[in-house]
Order: sequence, then C-alpha cells, then structure tokens
Amino acid sequence: MITEHATHYCSVCGHVTHRHVPSGDQRLRDVCGHCHTIHYQNPRVITGALAVYQDKVLLCKRAIEPQKGYWTLPGGFWELGETIEAGAVRETIEEACAHVTIESLYTLFNVVHVGQLSVFFLARLEQPEFAPGDESVAVGLFAEEEIPWDQLAFSTVSRTLRLFFADRQQGVYPMRLEFIPPPEPQY
Repeated sequence: MITEHATHYCSVCGHVTHRHVPSGDQRLRDVCGHCHTIHYQNPRVITGALAVYQDKVLLCKRAIEPQKGYWTLPGGFWELGETIEAGAVRETIEEACAHVTIESLYTLFNVVHVGQLSVFFLARLEQPEFAPGDESVAVGLFAEEEIPWDQLAFSTVSRTLRLFFADRQQGVYPMRLEFIPPPEPQY
C-alpha cells in the first residue's frame, strides 16, 4: 500500500498539510490544518493498445524514463475528458504515429505497489504505417518469435503479450483481470 506523504502544501490555500485520519474516514490522508481541505490520492490509470497487424504486434522502444531504451506496447496515462478507449488510441498515435481501431478490452492489471491500474485494449492496426513519436526511439511490428522478451519495459506488457500469444492459438481473447505483485527485492 502506498502511504507516503504526497501533498506537502495545500493546493487551496498554500499552507502545510499534515498526515492523519480525518473524522469519518479510515485512511491516512494529507489534510490542511488551515482550511481543512482533505487531499485524496487515487490510483493513476494507464491505458494502451495491443495493436495487431496480420500476425504481428506493434511495439515501441521508449525514449523516456521510466525504462528508457526498453520495448513496450503504446500506452500512457488516461487523460481527463476522454474515454479510456480514446486514451489508448491517442497514446498509440503519440508514441507510434499509428492509427488503430479498438476491438475489445483485453487486460486489466491491479498494480497496487505503484498505485496504478493498467488497461490494455486489443486493437487492429489498420495499415502497417507507423513511426517513432516523441516518446519513442523506434517502433516496429514483431512476430511472436521476434519479441525482445528480456528487453520489455513493464511486467504488464510482458503479461499482456504472453496472454495474447496463448489466446491466439485458440482464437479466443477473453478479458483478463489480474494482480501484478511487486518485484522481488534485488540484493
């Protein structure tokens, strides 16, 4: 569970916040001692697309941190004012200059240790037209045997790809809801 003090100053009045459990609540919150505004912290939603063209999937090599230089599915933060599907389409355009048609919700991952919910949609790449966007240094279509498995940026991406290639053998792509555990400590 994420419990760090994230809001040090009140966004309403600018005074210092303090961490405590407000009356009627059960969780630690950042609360302004001056105006009493409670600053809630909620998970961030990542939305992306598993874009498929014929028997290949579209991957982007990241130009930014985190995981700069590693491969990922096009995706990023869901923005206010858009549907989650529109966010996946937008992220694919931004990162891969590619246009996709969303087909179905495919994977939904609870990534509690970093306060995220990651959602990937199965999508059809309309044409094999793509190029690196501002957040990518390379973009390409990969068959299963070409996937750089040891160079994938995130466990959610690896898991989505493994599920896809297994499901493709059956021709059925059910929606998956899974929990991603925190990485093992490195000693």
